Amino acid sequence: MTRLSIITPSFNQGRFIRRTIASVLDQAVDGVEYIVVDGGSTDETLAILHEFGHRIRWISEPDEGQTDAVNKGLRMATGDVVGWLNSDDTYEPGAFEKVLRFFDEHPEVEVVYGHANVIGADDDFIEPYYTEDWNPERLKEVCFVCQPALFFRRSVVEKVGPLDARLRYCMDYEYWLRLAKHGVHVARLPWTLANTRMYESNKTVGSRTRVCREINEMMARTLGKVPDHWIITYSHAVLEARGFTYKAAPLRFAVLVSALCWISALWWNHSVSPGVRGLTRQWVVGNLAIKWSALREGLGRELARISR
Repeated sequence: MTRLSIITPSFNQGRFIRRTIASVLDQAVDGVEYIVVDGGSTDETLAILHEFGHRIRWISEPDEGQTDAVNKGLRMATGDVVGWLNSDDTYEPGAFEKVLRFFDEHPEVEVVYGHANVIGADDDFIEPYYTEDWNPERLKEVCFVCQPALFFRRSVVEKVGPLDARLRYCMDYEYWLRLAKHGVHVARLPWTLANTRMYESNKTVGSRTRVCREINEMMARTLGKVPDHWIITYSHAVLEARGFTYKAAPLRFAVLVSALCWISALWWNHSVSPGVRGLTRQWVVGNLAIKWSALREGLGRELARISR
């Protein structure tokens, strides 16, 4: 009996995929089905997949990207519980045993997620992934669920559908919001279950502005408006991508990011919320006061020098 299906979307991640596979196959649990959906890799990925023989069920063919690959895997999966692990991420030892035991002991729970670590290219620990208790309202402001640390019963897909094929970056976040919208019973586990990898060429790290834009577009469709947090995050991402930093020119940055917040809010929400109005006013006025204070101090020093 297949108790757990793990899906790994893959494309030219030969640098990491052996570690990803090992983290799945080394789990001391029976009844695990491991499906790798490869998009036609041209690096060493296919040779690595061949090494594991019948222990992995895999296909390699052109696809429409990560979201399409995961959806293919969902159609192939036969396990009662499903996990999705990207080809550069890893599971912690003992993760499957903890997850399956919890599902067995709590038949009413449909989705679980745990803690995760952010790691670098060489498996070096960077920081814990920020996680909170399940709260659908709070989820609109902060994505506090780390994707590889979440597992769901296969029946959830029948209830809420597959991933949104239009999305390239925030397909997981949209799915969590959809779980909340459908009232799916979600539980947070107290254990570290997975590691999510961040490095220079990582899709999310290297495309922050595009990620934030896609999140805002998704929020506008899903919620009917973009929360203030994501308006502000997008505006900062745009400026920082163009080399503007608060440290280099505080007042200039405050004015520019405030203007971008207003423009973004008007674009996606057709209005500027009281929160954005208040925060941007605080940024500009506060930095003007700092600038004015510095000018006064400089003028005072100059007058004192002349008077001597």
